[in-house]
Amino acid sequence: MVWGVAAALLANVLYSTGFVLEKRALAALPPLRAGRPGRAVLLLAGSPLWLGGALALALGFAAQLAVYRVLPLAAAQGLFVSGLALLLLLSSVVLGERLTAAELRGVAVIGVALLLMVASLREGTEPIARTAEAGPLLGLCLPALALGLWLYGTAERRARRRHRPPPTGVVYAVAIGLLYGVSSLAIKGVSGHLTTAGPAAAVPALLTSPYPYLLLLTGAFGLVLSQSALQRCRASLIVPVCTTVTCVFGVAGGTVAFGEPLPEDPLRLVLRLGGTALALAVVLTLPRHHTDRPTHEGNRS
Repeated sequence: MVWGVAAALLANVLYSTGFVLEKRALAALPPLRAGRPGRAVLLLAGSPLWLGGALALALGFAAQLAVYRVLPLAAAQGLFVSGLALLLLLSSVVLGERLTAAELRGVAVIGVALLLMVASLREGTEPIARTAEAGPLLGLCLPALALGLWLYGTAERRARRRHRPPPTGVVYAVAIGLLYGVSSLAIKGVSGHLTTAGPAAAVPALLTSPYPYLLLLTGAFGLVLSQSALQRCRASLIVPVCTTVTCVFGVAGGTVAFGEPLPEDPLRLVLRLGGTALALAVVLTLPRHHTDRPTHEGNRS
């Protein structure tokens, strides 16, 4: 348990650092277009600063694998979301970003919602599932992938219309959060195979499971879509909303696909469901376009 918490905190530091480095690098690159993925990848690969951020994210991914080996998915997601505080601090200090008053209130409520979810956990009582049946897993993940891509395409079409206020990035973040939510389930499945079998036995079993293919899909789409959105919008909004959607989807997916049950204790059940509902409500009510000024002047890229 202690090692799992330590690995989650390390993953938080690596992910926050990676996102900030990537955002800093994206400011110096030409505009990326999701419709031109080859050009986007070439531009990203030519930026040493962006590659440094990508390396930090890759190391965070490795730490995340370690977390899923010792903690249930719901507990892991709650710990990962605690890294938002560090991300907001880094985006303010390094990038000069500031949230609007409405967004700041929303992020504060998200923090409360996630504290409720973490409070619903109890050490030693959460069963850790290793694998999920392919049918329920794909039945959950494929519609989420389709919805995420549709939402991103809708946001792109609206952003290209003239005389519309610039988007805040909420819809982009929800779309990417769905992709990363699917990815989190795939990472958990990969971790489960590595936990229950040695490398020689794990590789054939993995190749006959949906996990590596879900990772490839979410990795390919997520790379271009997330970087395009991160270049246009503030990391201090994109990442919290994306992380919240990923967390809620991961907790729901862990319950449904992996069979990790909800708490039987009524208080813990209320805390978990209430936190999930509160987080979703905030995401649905955050402004989609810039309508008020930031709390402080800063970078609005």
